[in-house]
Amino acid sequence: MSDQFGKPHILLSQLGTFEELFKKQYAFVCTILFKYVGDKSKVEDIAQEIFTELWIKRDQILIHTSLQAYLRRMAISRALNYIRDTKKHDWDELDPSKESTADAMYQQPEVIQQLEEEELKTRLSRGIEELPEKCRVIFLMSRYDELSYAEIARELNISIKTVENQIGKALKYLRLALSKSRG
Repeated sequence: MSDQFGKPHILLSQLGTFEELFKKQYAFVCTILFKYVGDKSKVEDIAQEIFTELWIKRDQILIHTSLQAYLRRMAISRALNYIRDTKKHDWDELDPSKESTADAMYQQPEVIQQLEEEELKTRLSRGIEELPEKCRVIFLMSRYDELSYAEIARELNISIKTVENQIGKALKYLRLALSKSRG
């Protein structure tokens, strides 16, 4: 099969049995998810949701690139959705049993440095979450998946110049967001 532009694509169900797909690709999907989510049990939950959807829609999903590119994009999208949805309800911030930042100021300098690093990571994560979706995906593929601009362009079917522009836009926004949050 091919699309309207003559670009070949194939139905997911034509790539082998679901069991083969799962055995070959589950670890790959989990690795991608873990880079974004960082929680093994959540990664496994999200991966299982991905493979469940693949099973249900196996006769409808058209693969335009490679299977791994499709799975990477799906995993990144799900990870970003999970991050977006869970950041709205960060219950740990409301837990009164946690030490207050004021109490921590009297502790050792390493603890203070660790708190500052955590605060910076939190601000950076918030900044990344606020990026437009396309910009955020490209930035994360570059920084967390360590893909080259050419690899990102090929995987997302966009030009290298678009990737360069989106990375520049993301960096500019993040610099601005971090400088505003410092005071």
